[in-house]
Amino acid sequence: MQDTPFTHSLIVPDEAATARLAARLGARLRPGDLVALRGDLGAGKSAFSRALIRSVTVPDAEVPSPTFTLVQTYDTDIGPLWHFDLYRLSDADEVIELGWDDSRAEAVALVEWPDRLGPLLPADRVELALTIVGPTERRAELTGFGALAARLAAADWTL
Repeated sequence: MQDTPFTHSLIVPDEAATARLAARLGARLRPGDLVALRGDLGAGKSAFSRALIRSVTVPDAEVPSPTFTLVQTYDTDIGPLWHFDLYRLSDADEVIELGWDDSRAEAVALVEWPDRLGPLLPADRVELALTIVGPTERRAELTGFGALAARLAAADWTL
């Protein structure tokens, strides 16, 4: 395990570049990995998730937002993938009822609003923080913690 996080920041000029970043990350994920997606409403967390899921399934896959269902599951090229939107949760224990333990044991988890996880947020994870910097531009800060730091550090993040 690596103690020092790996961080890489870049400007993502548009949704096409967001999709390229998502595909690069998707290619590096394995079952058991967690991607914590941070950013204000409208920052692009769902667009990033949709692009990542399409990159590991098929380009025109139907990828609804889990805003109301709270979780969507997918069979992908990298194994099962669970996409959580925890915005509406008020307590970390509520995520257990959504199948959290199963997702952590066998799948990649994409988690929007990861602060809602509280103590369930694992030490080994990828965090992607998206910040609006223009009409279509976002600043993306990608951070790998624990075992994921070295895997992310070894990748080329040039878009």
